[in-house]
Amino acid sequence: MLWLPFTHQDSEITCSDDIGRLRTHGPEQRYLSPTTGLCRQLKVQAVTPSGKFEVAIKDNTSEACKIAIWLLTHSPVRGQNFFKWIGKFFWFALKLFWPIIWFLVEIYFNSGNSGEDEDTSYNTGYYRPYLRQFQGQLWAARSRTEHSSRLTKEEFGTNTPDRNTIIHTQYIAISYHAADVYSRGPREKKEKAQFTDDVRAAVLGQQFDAYWLDLECLGETESEQNLDVYCMSDVYRRAETTLIMLGRADSGEKKCWMSWGGRVWTFPEALLSSRLCYKFRDREEVKPLSLFQLANLAYTNSEDEQAIVNAYGNGKDPLERLERLALLKQAIWRRAMASFRTLSGPPLPPKSDVIDGGYKPHKAERVYALMGFFEHRIQPNHHEDELQALARLSMANDNDRITERMVSMFPSTSTPGASRRWYADNDIYDANLWDILPEIQVAGVTRNGALVLDGCRAAAIRWKDFPDVAFANTYSLTRTVVGYIPYFSWLSIIIGSAIVWIKISRAGGIVFIVFGFILLLLSPALLLFGRSGQGHLYGGTIAHFPKIVHLPTVYLTPSGSPFSTPEQLARRRGSDKQYEDAKEQEKIGPGHMYTLIDTYSSTMYYFCAERPPTVCIFAGREGGLGRFILCSENCKENELRKEMVLRMPTEISQRMELCGWVALG
Repeated sequence: MLWLPFTHQDSEITCSDDIGRLRTHGPEQRYLSPTTGLCRQLKVQAVTPSGKFEVAIKDNTSEACKIAIWLLTHSPVRGQNFFKWIGKFFWFALKLFWPIIWFLVEIYFNSGNSGEDEDTSYNTGYYRPYLRQFQGQLWAARSRTEHSSRLTKEEFGTNTPDRNTIIHTQYIAISYHAADVYSRGPREKKEKAQFTDDVRAAVLGQQFDAYWLDLECLGETESEQNLDVYCMSDVYRRAETTLIMLGRADSGEKKCWMSWGGRVWTFPEALLSSRLCYKFRDREEVKPLSLFQLANLAYTNSEDEQAIVNAYGNGKDPLERLERLALLKQAIWRRAMASFRTLSGPPLPPKSDVIDGGYKPHKAERVYALMGFFEHRIQPNHHEDELQALARLSMANDNDRITERMVSMFPSTSTPGASRRWYADNDIYDANLWDILPEIQVAGVTRNGALVLDGCRAAAIRWKDFPDVAFANTYSLTRTVVGYIPYFSWLSIIIGSAIVWIKISRAGGIVFIVFGFILLLLSPALLLFGRSGQGHLYGGTIAHFPKIVHLPTVYLTPSGSPFSTPEQLARRRGSDKQYEDAKEQEKIGPGHMYTLIDTYSSTMYYFCAERPPTVCIFAGREGGLGRFILCSENCKENELRKEMVLRMPTEISQRMELCGWVALG
């Protein structure tokens, strides 16, 4: 396990426990103990421990049961096993004798309550709960009754005095690519003026006396620009026609179309307009344009974009609403946004570039371009990033539940750090956004862009060792009686020895001793039979590649992790090949390889993550399985970080307790 170095400034971190008490600790990875509610240092068990944060694999399962299994599966007849078998049998006999000694000590000292053991006393039928809740303030809340720290006194603006004139005026909306119109430098103003003259001439040629051009119509103040972006979709919806001003045809018509089609606002401008026409700057002719023609001219490199345009152009939309919105989002996200990076990693400090004659682009401009296709829009803000804006847009349009679906997805391609955010453009299991059925609700978003989730079922993941697995089986009087018989073997031997020692009846004492030894020989089989039955296993346990672990029989998942490989057999099981695949991936890929063992479903999962996840959250369903998010804890920010998403049986979610609000960063 590799751990990042830290400076003296980061040597102290202040966090709170489950009841809000502040504590200070170092920068090492921590977790909230499900038994004490305290923030503790994380210890990870590994096959070959390295460093002070890793420990050897250790299990607290019943030693007597493990020895009984070994005795029954190995024959003492073979020469090389005889002495080993005898030694194991004597150790097994001593394991049966120890409970009797402990019982006598308890009686002698009258200590009926020696304290609860955290492993054996927690047999409630549920996984261990996650106790920490989100304790901060929401930056933007779903409910209007909740306080949102982002809200200010700034309003959209005042109504213009010539509102009726604007409503009844027929105008042309102008669409263009800034790179085809002007370039930065001393000639910028002249080129803009020339372009404005070309636009006016084209508008007059179409028998219109009004037009909308962002170079002339966008506001100057930040509040005016926010209002303009909010109304952008209305500008193109209400225009009589939208004129696409392309570059010069002599540079290549295809190049001009591809340049225009690579913009962020190209889809709202084209798909929300009632009519389209286009003009090359070095040609006088203005030609009408259908959406079908547009799809073949501007979007020839993407089948998804052609499908979107054709769906709008044919009048009959073959795409479902959520599918159409998801494809639109992906198409808009692929386009360049002036002065800002794409949403594929952690946020960077915002830039202050100003373009288009004083217009300062919004950091979340792509979200604002997308929101024109939704029933409910959000007020733009220069200070929010794409994560915050997308979360607000999703909360405003709750029927789509886009962010809730994204939470259950894990990107197949991501940069270090970005994979731990809730946002996902694609899914490592090749699922689509509309394939996910969310089981949670976003209550709000924090200032850091983290989602505050409600309705989560969560469980703590154990790393330090394998506990004795708590289980329940159907009641059987026969199994109950048989399960106690092995412990009477020593009692019979002791009684027989006492009878012989006191000389009450030598024959009777020998009978008791012989009977006790016979019970000892049968004890391995009797003990295991007493603990058999239809077991329901509870509790999550984790280790790093446990090749040999004494747990109940576990099977590799056939489709629950990125390394899953199903067996081609009659029964649905995972192939052992995924263990080797995971080992190879650990050598060449980023992150570290871990193993999750779910003792309720008796299933093992291999997965890759940057940090060991300590919390498992049930977020949704897809393809007949549940979507469970494995998260690490960032106690400084009071957030969880997504490390991996596994597909596990949905029924295990009923063994997880509901928790309060949690923040997923």
